[in-house]
Amino acid sequence: MSDSALPKLAQLIEQLIAKNAAHTQEISRLAGENETLTAQVKQLEDDNEILQMEALEYEENNVATLEKINTMVGRIEQQEA
Repeated sequence: MSDSALPKLAQLIEQLIAKNAAHTQEISRLAGENETLTAQVKQLEDDNEILQMEALEYEENNVATLEKINTMVGRIEQQEA
């Protein structure tokens, strides 16, 4: 290997080391971001489940109320007949 190739090789190695360090930092940043997003997704899933349960409960209450109203209307109609 010639004497001129060694400095070029050393420079290329330094560039690779710098790129590797930058990539390592980016991976670390993205891993942290992934953890944050995963926690947000979990929270949104939990919130969604709660909202679905509340909607089902609301619907059940509406059905029960409607049944009571229909029963009262039926009684009134019978009394008027």
